Amino acid sequence: MPPEGQGSDQTTLSWSNVGIAALLLGFNVILSVWLGLGLSTSLIIAALRCVGQLTLLGMILKQIFLTENPIYIFGMTLVLGVLAAFEVSYWRAKRQFPGMFMGALVSIMASALLVALFGNAYSLNMDPAYTAVKFIPTIGMLFGNCMIGVSIGMSSVMDMLDTQRGRVEVMLGFGASRWEVIRPVVVDALRAALLPTITNMGITGLISIPGVMTGWILGGADVLQAARYQQIILFMISAATASSTLIAVIFCASVLVDRVPVLRLDRIRTAGTESALSKAGIESSMSRAPSRLALLRATCRPKSELYLSRNASSVSSSPTACNEEDLQTTGSLTMLDSRLSGLEQVAMTGRSPSSLTPLLRSREQL
Repeated sequence: MPPEGQGSDQTTLSWSNVGIAALLLGFNVILSVWLGLGLSTSLIIAALRCVGQLTLLGMILKQIFLTENPIYIFGMTLVLGVLAAFEVSYWRAKRQFPGMFMGALVSIMASALLVALFGNAYSLNMDPAYTAVKFIPTIGMLFGNCMIGVSIGMSSVMDMLDTQRGRVEVMLGFGASRWEVIRPVVVDALRAALLPTITNMGITGLISIPGVMTGWILGGADVLQAARYQQIILFMISAATASSTLIAVIFCASVLVDRVPVLRLDRIRTAGTESALSKAGIESSMSRAPSRLALLRATCRPKSELYLSRNASSVSSSPTACNEEDLQTTGSLTMLDSRLSGLEQVAMTGRSPSSLTPLLRSREQL
């Protein structure tokens, strides 16, 4: 709640004022009907949700601000966090994977809560840090921006693993570790998710006056104080969005590239069924697997067999002649051979990655 200044405007707004502003949405509805956009129903529903949700939120916050009870404050925080995770995992997401809701909830809640408590305590000088009048509006803004970052990040991971499955399978075939496979995907997803936040910070104050600063000014606060408050909020948003997105994309990539490691596009679902894109990707990958395996065997398997045969005599005749480097190289080539055999099993039998997991695990233990 912004402090009152000498020029504070305490004009009371009624439902008639809201109704007059809602008439402006008529242009959007007319435009949708005229051009056949099919958005008129969605627009009306969104407007009704906006009115209902904000009215209910205002009634709840009014009681919480009056009581200043930590149980109510953190209970409200939990409700907002759960709604943000539902938005990311169900309402907004076109594709899902196992554990998506819990991953989004943990990443959003942990990041936003830590940043909000730190920022309120040390940047906004609030004592206690969970003072409702500033803590709840602040963490609400953090939840909203974290939700966008996590949604973009998880979608980017699924898209990149789906479209780059050939590169991922080749890396796995050559013995790449789980982190080596998912690291470039995580980097690209983070870059895509953080770009809107960086852009927003760059244009703030130059092209647009942000909402927080506008609210303070309309509430009669000093303009410079409003500007400083907006700067603090933007820096908090940037930190919370980055940390929550990092946790979410690593979790998403780790689910879709399992511990074996095997690429698990079969875990992606759309509206309770397998994703058409991921299913097409698996079928396409299966159809191209024999040619890729032939290339891998032509370039790798002969070298493996040549190295083993060349060193077999020296190993058998003089065990001390086989140094540590030879043993490491032999072990790596043997592991590569086992991975190639596992991939060949997928290509020839068409078995799913889940049924192949025990096979690969047993081969890697040899």
